[in-house]
Amino acid sequence: MVEPRPPARGDVYVIQLDPARGSEIRKTRPCVVVSPDELNAHLRTLIVAPMTTGGHPYPFRVGCRFQQKAGHVVLDQLRTVDTARLVRRLGRLTPTTVDQILGRLQEMFSK
Repeated sequence: MVEPRPPARGDVYVIQLDPARGSEIRKTRPCVVVSPDELNAHLRTLIVAPMTTGGHPYPFRVGCRFQQKAGHVVLDQLRTVDTARLVRRLGRLTPTTVDQILGRLQEMFSK
């Protein structure tokens, strides 16, 4: 039996984000993995950014298209989640979108 590969940066998973508190993003929704592959291969946690088809184009949200839907990667709602919260893999964002996400994260944390 072949072991499934660990989640990789840029992969999109349906993830159970509840329970949430206050203004945290809620419910089970697509999220993109932003943590480095080196961490993903060795830890049971992932750093993810929720994706939404609603909302506003705030400065720390990256516009994207995924599965024929336009939306945003919500970098202002980063979460660390246990891999037990992963429901299923939906696919991968394009390398260009992943580069935009990483660039925006670098901007966020370098100021």
